[in-house]
Amino acid sequence: MKNKIILIIFLFGINSFLFSQEITVEKIWKTREFSVASVNGFKSMKDGEHFTKISGKDSESAITKHTFSDYKGNGEVLVKLSELKLNGKTVSFDDYEFNDDESKLLFTTQTISIYRHSYTAVYYLYDIKSKTLQTLDDNHQPQTLAEYSPDGTKVSYIHKNNLYIKDISSGKVKKLTEDGKNNKIINGTTDWVYEEEFAITKAYCWSPDSKNIAFLKFDEKKVKEFTLTYYNELYPDLYKFKYPKAGEDNSKVTAHILSIGNGKTTLIQLGEYEYIPRLKWSSTENNLIIQTLNRHQNKLQYHLVSISNKKITSKVFYEENSKTYINIDDNLLILKDGKTILRTSENDGFNHVYKLSFDGVSTQITKGNWDVIEFLGINETSQTIFYTSCEKGTIYKGIYKINLAGDSKASISLETGTNDATFSVGMKYFIKTYSNANTPPISSLCDANGKELTILENNEKLIAILKSYNLSSKEFFTIQGAEKSLNAWIVKPPNFDPNKKYPVFLTVYGGPGRNTVSDSYGGSDFIYHQLLAQKGYIVVSIDPRGTMYRGAEFKKSTYLQLGKLETEDIIASVKELGKLPYIDASRIGIQGWSYGGFMTSLAMTKGADLFKMGIAVAPVTNWKYYDNIYTERFMRTPLENPTGYANNSPINYVNLLKGKYLLIHGSGDDNVHYQNTMEMINELVKQDKQFDMFIYPNKNHGIYGGNTRNHLYNMMLNYTLENL
Repeated sequence: MKNKIILIIFLFGINSFLFSQEITVEKIWKTREFSVASVNGFKSMKDGEHFTKISGKDSESAITKHTFSDYKGNGEVLVKLSELKLNGKTVSFDDYEFNDDESKLLFTTQTISIYRHSYTAVYYLYDIKSKTLQTLDDNHQPQTLAEYSPDGTKVSYIHKNNLYIKDISSGKVKKLTEDGKNNKIINGTTDWVYEEEFAITKAYCWSPDSKNIAFLKFDEKKVKEFTLTYYNELYPDLYKFKYPKAGEDNSKVTAHILSIGNGKTTLIQLGEYEYIPRLKWSSTENNLIIQTLNRHQNKLQYHLVSISNKKITSKVFYEENSKTYINIDDNLLILKDGKTILRTSENDGFNHVYKLSFDGVSTQITKGNWDVIEFLGINETSQTIFYTSCEKGTIYKGIYKINLAGDSKASISLETGTNDATFSVGMKYFIKTYSNANTPPISSLCDANGKELTILENNEKLIAILKSYNLSSKEFFTIQGAEKSLNAWIVKPPNFDPNKKYPVFLTVYGGPGRNTVSDSYGGSDFIYHQLLAQKGYIVVSIDPRGTMYRGAEFKKSTYLQLGKLETEDIIASVKELGKLPYIDASRIGIQGWSYGGFMTSLAMTKGADLFKMGIAVAPVTNWKYYDNIYTERFMRTPLENPTGYANNSPINYVNLLKGKYLLIHGSGDDNVHYQNTMEMINELVKQDKQFDMFIYPNKNHGIYGGNTRNHLYNMMLNYTLENL
């Protein structure tokens, strides 16, 4: 009996040891112990049956060709990377792309980021058959957005705001535009605000016959400049770029078609508009689709631009209008018939897929009181459309297929949680990535019916690591907001005791375009919230009105008053939380980043009696300081909507502040300018309100690089421990 007791104590000791590991900020953001493994590097080939990837390591690595049906096989070697040499030096690369017939490769090297999507790079051209490598530019000048013409005879690219082409056989380079100049004229790529808010940097495209290039020209001359200060030298560097704030002048954007044969450029007549967010050629016909938006972003026009007998014609074949605004996305596909496009729209109150003919006839394909999240593509042979949606509930994401007539809908992802899909060309296979709130991503190769062919990555290593910590489950629930029931999740401390009272850490975003409450794995944020739970905090997140996937009415209810309804919902739901017997209503804190920093600042002022502590990272403090495309989409201009701006800017409610308030910003933030925090500080001082602040020199909106994230989260953790 004594031995049994000793054995039980011994086993209990082992069990306690196994679950005694402590989560630390260093483990999350310095040693990266909880990093998620993913499937990267495969590129589908044109036939939809093969793909390429980089195989092997170091000097033995190669680009190899495989079949999807034998994903893990050795494959055929296309290029040995050790053979990529020029003038005796091996060329290492960041990415590669094929030309249209897959006989050539374009290698991207020495990539340097500019803003969120833009970059410069040095490019190399490689012929697979002859195994010859050449530079795109012999002087190794940085370029961007290089690509082969459809016939593979030329490569186009942008250099210093001008469009160029290189003839591969002769090596001759031709400058297609002459007027490009920094902060004045841009050809073929976009300005800052288009990149950030329309997620477009490539503003040119080849016609399918390789005879013409359509491109956008940005005249930035009337756009006001913003200056960032970088503290790198004895005297700081000043970086000036064009940034149109709410109500200010935009770039004047025009669309053009350039003939490769004679170099002639023709302006496309598009009537009245403010923005050109998308342009796209048909893959089979000399038909170009151009979208235009008015300044209020509530009138979207589709233009059909055609070239016939060297004559360019343009007409509006479809127009969509909204009482609020219309979102622009990449859900635009021109079918091979050259006469039809597939698109998504919220016309019936929910986001759905529509077929739109060039004669203006629109036919709805998907239907229901749920939103299509992403249109994935179509197999034109079988007339099958693939998409993701939240049909199982607003916190879930599933993969579905339906035929072009709107019949035979089927789910091809059986798991409840969040499912993402990356399809091969032709939609014959896809890589499915599944996760839920408490399970790291699992990636598998599937056929078009959703049948799982093989597991590619199951994150076994990470799952084993997570089991060695005493983690709490993230649980979903609904809570009453100011007017509607809201989605929320909660993470309770390990060994939670309902008879005790716990402080609450509320993490918030709350803005258009992003939900924090979804049944998906949260990565490093999930682990940080587990750390807080282990420190004795209940962690909660709530999606207020204005967030996604509950239909257009719910999402657009915040129109002209960003922050008002969201703050009312957060205040109402926090009051509901405070009624729970295990929550200490005197110790509720809130933290958010970007729009979440805006919401945190409003909560700490308008809801001052409820919140003991707030941490606002890179917050907007007055919408007049933010860019015009984003802000005016929801608020119109400050001149048109002065009360909407004034009544919902935390900078105007500083006198109400009571709790401990920490402001954090990167001084090199090109997105939400450091100016927002500076102006907030001016008002805090004016109102004699004490606060805390930390500035990260030269860091952008993401506040990362080197030890930065480790330092940032240690600071936020310590602030929470000391003040909540």
